[in-house]
Order: sequence, then C-alpha cells, then structure tokens
Amino acid sequence: MAFTCATGKHRRQGRVTRTTTNAMGLAALTTTGVIGTLTSPAFAADGSAEAEQTGLTQALSVGDAVAEHIKAQATAQERAMERKQAAEAARRQAAAEAKKEREAEEHAAREAERKLLNTCVAPISGSYVSTAYRSGGTLWSSGTHTGIDFHAASGTPVHAVGAGTVVEAGWGGAYGYQIVLRMHDGTYTQYGHLSSIGVNVGQSVTPGEQIALSGATGNVTGPHLHFEVRTSADYGSDIDPVAYLRTHGVHL
Repeated sequence: MAFTCATGKHRRQGRVTRTTTNAMGLAALTTTGVIGTLTSPAFAADGSAEAEQTGLTQALSVGDAVAEHIKAQATAQERAMERKQAAEAARRQAAAEAKKEREAEEHAAREAERKLLNTCVAPISGSYVSTAYRSGGTLWSSGTHTGIDFHAASGTPVHAVGAGTVVEAGWGGAYGYQIVLRMHDGTYTQYGHLSSIGVNVGQSVTPGEQIALSGATGNVTGPHLHFEVRTSADYGSDIDPVAYLRTHGVHL
C-alpha cells in the first residue's frame, strides 16, 4: 500500500529552511564569481528583515555593486585611452614641428650655398683695368692679350673672384708665379705674375678669399695682376674677363 499524506493545507516552510536555501543560493553565486564578497551584517543577522529577503533580491543588490565596479573600471580605461591618445597627438605634433624646423634649416643652408656660389668679386679691391682684353702688340706670344691687367703694386692682396678649387699653384713660365682656379660653373680663372702664393692644389676657396700677393714675376714690364678667364684648362679658350665679371655682378 502506497504511503499517502493527508489532504488539506500543508504547513509552510520554516524560517530555518528558507534561510538555508538562501545561503545555498548565495554560496553558488560566490563560487561562480558573480559575487566577490557577501560578508555584511545584513547576512549575518539571523532573523532580521534582510535575512527574510529572497535570493533573487540579494543577487540583484550585489549585481548593482558589480555593475558600478565595472562602470568605474570602464571609465578609468576610457580616461587612460584619452591620455594615451593625447600623448600620441603631442608626439606627432612635436615630430611635425621638428621636421618643419629641419626643412627650414636645410632650405636656409641651400640658399646660403646658392648665394655663395653666385657671389663674385674683383680680384684686386679698388683697382682698375690697365690693359684691356685682346689688346694687340708684340708683348704677347699670341699677338693679343688673352686676359686683362689690373693695376697693382707688388704685395697687393689678390682675391679669388668666386667659389672654386685650386688646380694649379706654382710657376707658369711667362705668367710667372700663378694660380688657376676651377670655378663652380666649370670655367677657369687665372691669376698671374704673383710674388707670393697662399693656397695649395686641391684647396677650396670662397669668393673674396685672399689667395696670393701681386708681383712682377714672369714676362712683365712692371708689377700688376694678369687675370684671365677660360672655358677650359687649355690655352686659347680664353673669354672676355670683363664680360665674365659683369655677368656675375661685378662692374669694373
């Protein structure tokens, strides 16, 4: 015969049983990580109003705390990202400014170099042409003067007319002691009848740099500076020195 219970209303569940059930639910939430800490006076006080709450109410209350914690973490991460982005933007701006400054310096250097290359001066300061280009006579082996002569006493400073490189520095036969410069534009300038040479072959010179002292060495009738311009290093490729200097801004 099967065991049966009497019909009618059964006795409601006791407080001890409900409390045990709630505790088991909270323990399960703690084990799964949903609730980090449940130790509070509300759960410890047996018989209080909080102890009478259902497990769902307790879970919702703890869930609100977890949500606030997650929100605070998200806010902190967002602020950290904003700081990182601001730092990256500042780094990019500093790099752009440094690049702009470097480009400006490079541009200024190129402009200074271009200005230097295009600068030209007279080989003798405050002097004048005493013998013109292509002057005829028996004094020159070719029959005409291949350069121009500047009036200058012995020992007068001689200057490079422009930027160039020394390709000859020494005795030049009828030219006496001479210097030949290869200019930046590929032409050659010659300084003859010198009494003293102040540069060496291979040396670079700048416009107006003193390279020698004038004199009366070689085939001369008196002290002066012979200045000649050639399109190549070969004799006979001479061009008008006055026109050359004029095209470079020097008017004699």
